[in-house]
Amino acid sequence: MPQNRSVLATGLAAFAASVLLAGCAASAGAAPDQSRQDDRALVLTTFSVLADLADTVGGGHVRVESITKVGAEIHGYEPTPSDLVRAQEADLILDNGLGLERWFERFLNSVDASHVVLSDGVEPVDIRSGDYTGRANPHAWMSPVAAQRYVDNTVSALSRLEPGHAADFEENGRALKAELDAILDDFRADIAGIDDPALVSCEGAFSYLARDVGLQEAFLWPVNADSEGTPRQIRGVIDFVEENDVPTLFCESTVNPSAQEQVALATGARLGGTLYVDSLSTADGPVPTFVDLIRYDLRTIAEGLSR
Repeated sequence: MPQNRSVLATGLAAFAASVLLAGCAASAGAAPDQSRQDDRALVLTTFSVLADLADTVGGGHVRVESITKVGAEIHGYEPTPSDLVRAQEADLILDNGLGLERWFERFLNSVDASHVVLSDGVEPVDIRSGDYTGRANPHAWMSPVAAQRYVDNTVSALSRLEPGHAADFEENGRALKAELDAILDDFRADIAGIDDPALVSCEGAFSYLARDVGLQEAFLWPVNADSEGTPRQIRGVIDFVEENDVPTLFCESTVNPSAQEQVALATGARLGGTLYVDSLSTADGPVPTFVDLIRYDLRTIAEGLSR
């Protein structure tokens, strides 16, 4: 191991030890952390959507954890010291790629775990507006077509990690891809009778879906950032909605909908249901799993466009 990585590992170990000792002192007699008794390989993902996908493929043969919590905004996430410790302990790290987790790149090269980018092999959709012009849109998992590449990459990664369970991973992957196919077939049928359907959202998270099914698409901003809903962005979407007679507008669960509400007020378009992109919901919410997220979003979009 290079010297700088050895120093980092030593520092992380010391930090982890101090955290553990502090926790013991603060909670003497408490039940031990069950995760520390779990001898399955640890697969660490950058956000909850990928964690559930990996857990579904893994079928219980690996332990899957997400760095960011449910409901977190992943684009501007700031890693913590505990994130560094968890990454050092992981056997495999899965991230989205396509420039999504730039915050993760700061320490990814300083850990020993194998690393797989789940979007590898997906043909990127380029962003054509704002400061992100020319960059790849990172939200490829929101397409049931592109998501199948994520599934294949996860199957391959887990099979290398735990070859004894490769047959199970392959079977779980086939079942997951079949569900994605069925969801997309239903969506195509639901929008088949709509002339020139147009999807308008807050974030440009549905460009891959739009490419798959021939949707027109407009959004307030391409990627969640510090400055969202500027007057220029709002004016542009208002013009698009009026020119294309868009009946329903959407916004995502991790952003403020106030800018889209201004568009609705100016155009008379309705606000549809909340869409989920960067995070699953809690277990009792509408999208506790990856498949639930895709199914819920596509059903919500189809219902909004058909009104």
